[in-house]
Amino acid sequence: MAELESIVQNLEGGQVDLDASIALYSRGAVLKRHCEAKLNAASEQVEKIVADGAGQAQAVEAANIE
Repeated sequence: MAELESIVQNLEGGQVDLDASIALYSRGAVLKRHCEAKLNAASEQVEKIVADGAGQAQAVEAANIE
């Protein structure tokens, strides 16, 4: 995430030549996809956690979630 933020700052700063901007943009796109995949995986894990009758969190199998 820190590398992605640095790339955005460099691109927004306008001090990078065209070739470097293209390379930074390409690297940023790869990092964005990686971060989105990690976020989606974490979201799926959170969705699998439910509270039981006593209010305690329990992990459940995805097949048991309706």
